[in-house]
Amino acid sequence: MEFSYRAIGVIRSPYRQKFATPRQPNLVSEAEAEILFEDGFDHRDCMRGLEQFSHLWLLWHFHQTSELGWSPLVQPPRLGGKQKLGVFASRSPFRPNPIGLSVVRNLGTQTIQSQLTLRVGGIDLVDATPILDIKPYIVYADAIPQARSGFASDKPGACWNVNFTDSALDALSRYQSTYPNLKAFIISVLQQDPRPAWRARSEDDKQYGMALYDLNVKWVVTDGHVEVREICPSEKTD
Repeated sequence: MEFSYRAIGVIRSPYRQKFATPRQPNLVSEAEAEILFEDGFDHRDCMRGLEQFSHLWLLWHFHQTSELGWSPLVQPPRLGGKQKLGVFASRSPFRPNPIGLSVVRNLGTQTIQSQLTLRVGGIDLVDATPILDIKPYIVYADAIPQARSGFASDKPGACWNVNFTDSALDALSRYQSTYPNLKAFIISVLQQDPRPAWRARSEDDKQYGMALYDLNVKWVVTDGHVEVREICPSEKTD
């Protein structure tokens, strides 16, 4: 059986690339985004009653990896990217049907330049991800305290202290009015150690860069902490 779906909208996210995007939702609470609705789904009646729910399920399309196909075996980052498990025992993007599922905070609807938007928080989606559906999070049905989570039973993150050079602090002050929570956002993202899984919790001499908003954040792991060395505008390419 084959089916086709039409995206109801796209998300405008501060994550501009897969690298440094959290591997699960709500690991970086500072990550907020807007869903822009396509024609036909931008009617306020579609949102009636949504304000009653603090959290929402987003179903979405892995648009950056869908053309790469899938494999019955994958290597989850939580297992160091070396041990193989079945694709259905993972949340790998390389799936028979490239559909993602994330629970996010509901921050309310607003209209910007005649465009109906829905703000959400704690996201793990790259910018321009197509949204397939939105459903309310129901506590009695969706929260199961006694559930087992296998190899992913512990929440990752907070494994590094994050420091900023004087140059990076100067840049933060320049962007303060545009991105008031930029420093906290950068710290939370880097505490997840977004490097390849086999690098987790280890030091190396490589300088990394990550695209957040329209900025390029350059950093290294050294002497037991992360050092943010530079924050500059992203280079625009055609």
